[in-house]
Amino acid sequence: MRVTEGGIELEVPGEQTEGIEESVFYNPRQELNRDLTIATLRAYREREPRAKSYLDAMTASGVRGVRAAADGWDVTCCDVDEEAVSLARGNLERNDCEATVRNRDVNALMHEDVFDVIDLDPYGTPMPFADAAFANCRDLVCVTATDTAPLCGAHFNSGVRSYSAVPRNTDYHAEMGVRILLSALARSGARFDVGVEPILTHATSHYVRTYLELEHKPTAADAALEELGYLSHCEDCLYREASPGLIADPLERCPHCDGTRILVAGPVWLGAIRDRTFVADVRERVPESFGTAGKVRELCETLEAELDEPTHYDQHKLCRNWGLPANAMDDFLADLREAGYDASRAHYGGTTFKTDASVGEIRAATADSLE
Repeated sequence: MRVTEGGIELEVPGEQTEGIEESVFYNPRQELNRDLTIATLRAYREREPRAKSYLDAMTASGVRGVRAAADGWDVTCCDVDEEAVSLARGNLERNDCEATVRNRDVNALMHEDVFDVIDLDPYGTPMPFADAAFANCRDLVCVTATDTAPLCGAHFNSGVRSYSAVPRNTDYHAEMGVRILLSALARSGARFDVGVEPILTHATSHYVRTYLELEHKPTAADAALEELGYLSHCEDCLYREASPGLIADPLERCPHCDGTRILVAGPVWLGAIRDRTFVADVRERVPESFGTAGKVRELCETLEAELDEPTHYDQHKLCRNWGLPANAMDDFLADLREAGYDASRAHYGGTTFKTDASVGEIRAATADSLE
């Protein structure tokens, strides 16, 4: 079937597409991801003018590679599936775009050739491809992870196996996924003396997406590892506490409610998940012609203002835990700020927020408005 996205016309797998394997698919729910990718590539080209080559590592129908080629990048599309390669070639020709199309294992390709930007968008975990990407990418590694249940701790053993970390299923499960993924990628890069800086990261619609700027020197890798640590989380009162370092020092009792039901997660990324200035640049490069333009701009605006705290709260869950009704989010955040705390909305959902106040301080600051 034919679809139009980002100003290009594509033939994508569908009921009427003959000869296409079921493993080669087009996901319309990922349009926001792809729109944001193109805006990010435009902003990154201004940030690093030398960046010219782009690898669409799992090209499938070729939509991401075609859109990058149409935007002026020197594109290589790669897929191990012959039908995917044929489909990608057809879509490039259909849009008068030039790109190199390779039918081979992308790990082998990444170990052989050097690219300025590598985009990993596999089905499931990206970790089997991370080492090869960091080994031979100059500037920017873009990563999508769709295995959110393992990342967030819902499928615990799978998360441990895939990410060499302990994920926990908490009320901030989406952010747990973000920080488990960033931790695993930072450790992967460090094996090649590559430091990573997340310049844009978000968790949207059952996937996590991050863009990592690279610095190729051991001290940069060391600096990235210094952003790792552990989270202790009280299951009873929702108190949480971060401790930096690669050696866990978990809480034995909750300092707020004195409970002992403490979950420990890590190592997780405790640092910033985006560069505010860069995200603002990305937002300005989202044209009205993009199908998800409004949503992309709104996401960027929220990310620009979001605090760097390593976990977020859900206002409704807190209020249920306290046996109190929730009020308007703007009023709730205003109470926190008036009490002297930093507070912002979080991009993980309409009732999520971040603050430097502890759970006890949050309740004290908002009690009068909630009761």
